[in-house]
Amino acid sequence: MAKKKDTLIDEAKKIKAELAKLKSKKKIQDSSKKEAKPAKKTAKKEAKPAKKTAKKEAKPAKKTAKKEAKPAKKTAKKVEPKPVKVKKLTKKELEEAKRIAERTIEEDLEEELSDEEIENFQIEKVDMERLTNKVCDILAEKESDGMFQSELWKKLKLTSRDGSRLALKLERIGFITREKLLENNRWTYKLILKKTPISTLSIENAPCLVCNVEQKCSLDGEISPRSCQLIEDWVIAELKKPTKSK
Repeated sequence: MAKKKDTLIDEAKKIKAELAKLKSKKKIQDSSKKEAKPAKKTAKKEAKPAKKTAKKEAKPAKKTAKKEAKPAKKTAKKVEPKPVKVKKLTKKELEEAKRIAERTIEEDLEEELSDEEIENFQIEKVDMERLTNKVCDILAEKESDGMFQSELWKKLKLTSRDGSRLALKLERIGFITREKLLENNRWTYKLILKKTPISTLSIENAPCLVCNVEQKCSLDGEISPRSCQLIEDWVIAELKKPTKSK
């Protein structure tokens, strides 16, 4: 009997110890739960204002973006160039523009120089009489077709300015006429021979100029140009001279 009592007492002690352990565990769990709950609440409270502030910060950013975008459009409109309006010329202005476009060197020279300066035009170290005769000989070959002055000046090795002055001079003294034409999209003149100048070259070596019996010479007399041996010799000599290359 005594042994049974001891065993019962031991078991009761064990049960009490286990109950004490369970109670202590429960207290620990309860305390941990109490500490955990406020932590969650504070986390939620802290999280909520963060969202609100984020929204508040995001909204003004959009507005500022829109405000910045609007002025950009306005400036783009201002930069666009306006179409330039072409001013219509009057009839007088069109005629004047056409006249200026068709001007030639000769027309400019005629305005710059007086009639006297044109008629007395000389080229340095050039025999103007010979040059004039040469121009007339070349134009005589072309007859009524004439010749573009640019071709003629090239053939005579003259500058366009000197050639233009010479053309004006020959027109003033009545040897040539000038016809204004459009050639290769440029206004120029065609020169046509009007009158051949008198030349003394053909009689320079004539025996009559130095003849001792010129006073006695007549068509019906003993001394006559029809039977003059000197004239005959002179004509034969002239015919034997080589012709100038064209």
